[in-house]
Amino acid sequence: MESLIRLFWNPAEKRLRMAWRLLIQQVGHLAFSTAFSVPLVVVGLLMAAAGGDGMEDLLTSPLMLYANGVVGALSTVLLVWLLGSFIDKRRFSAFGFRFTPGWWVDFGFGLFLGAALMALVFFVERSLGWVEVRGSFAADGGNFLLHFGFGLLTFLAVGFYEELLFRGYQLKNMAEGLNGHQKRPRLAVVLAIVLTSVGFGLAHFFNPNASVVSTLNIALAGIFLGMGYILTGELAIPIGVHITWNFFQGVVFGFPVSGMMMGARVVDITQGGPQAWTGGAFGPEAGYIGLLAILLGSLLTMLYVRLRYGSLKLHLPLTVYEPRRALPTAVENETLEEPR
Repeated sequence: MESLIRLFWNPAEKRLRMAWRLLIQQVGHLAFSTAFSVPLVVVGLLMAAAGGDGMEDLLTSPLMLYANGVVGALSTVLLVWLLGSFIDKRRFSAFGFRFTPGWWVDFGFGLFLGAALMALVFFVERSLGWVEVRGSFAADGGNFLLHFGFGLLTFLAVGFYEELLFRGYQLKNMAEGLNGHQKRPRLAVVLAIVLTSVGFGLAHFFNPNASVVSTLNIALAGIFLGMGYILTGELAIPIGVHITWNFFQGVVFGFPVSGMMMGARVVDITQGGPQAWTGGAFGPEAGYIGLLAILLGSLLTMLYVRLRYGSLKLHLPLTVYEPRRALPTAVENETLEEPR
C-alpha cells in the first residue's frame, strides 16, 4: 500500500509527483481552453451565419486570432495560479516572475532581440527580391489603428501565456522531477528544455499551413526561447523575445505568424522566393531563414547573459522545489562548460 501511495505522492515534498502534476496541467488546460472557447465558438457561428462566411474562414480570421490570444492568456493565468496554489504548492513568482529591476532589464533585451531578428529576416528577404512591398499601413476590412492595437494586445497576451505555460510551468516542474533522487541537475535541465520544446513544436502542428519542417523549427524555437529561462531562472527574456518576434513578424512586416495573417500590417508585402527558405504561407519559422534567425538569436542570448552576468551558467535552482512558505533555497549554479 505504501509503495502504491509513493507512486503518486512525494513524501519529502508533500505533494504529487511530477508526472501527475503535468498530467493534471494538461487535463486542466484542455478543460479551461474548452470552457473559455465555447463563447467564442457560439459568437463565431452567429457571425458566420449572419455574414455568410464559412466557419473555417472565420476561425482563421484576425478577429478570432485576437480573441483566442486574450482568452488563452486569461485561462492560462487562472489555471497556473490554481495549480501553483493547490497542486504545486509554490508561489506564482517561482514560475519566473520575480519582478526585480534586473528582470525588466532582461525583458527589454528580449523585446529588442525579437524585433531585431525579425527586422533582419525582412531586410534579407527584400534584398534578395523574395518580398515585394505593395504599400504601408494596410488593414483588412477595418480601421488600421484598431487592428494594430488588437494585434499588439494579442501578441502581448500570447507571448506571456505561452511562456508561462511551456517554460514557466512545464519546464520548471519537469526539471524538478527529472532531477529526483539522481541529483543530476545539469542533465535534468537539458532534458526538460528539450522535452518541453518538442511539446511546443507539436502544439503548433495543427496550425494552418503547418508541416513537419515548421514543427521541427518551432521546437528549435522553443529551445531558443527557453534558453533565457534556463540561464537566468526568469521568464523576462523569453517573454520579451516572444512578444516582439510575433508582433514584428505579423503586424509590422506582414509575414504570416504560424500560418495566420494579421488584420493590420505596417508594411504590406507579397511573399515570393523559394518556399524552403521563406517558409511560404506558414511564415519564416517554416523556412531556412527562420531557422538561421533562431540560431543567431540563441547565440546572442548566450552572449548577452555572458556579458551581463559574467558567465554562462545553467540556473540549477530550477531543479529544486521551493515550498510556498519556505525561504528560497540557495543552490550554486554550474557553468555550461565541463569541469576541467
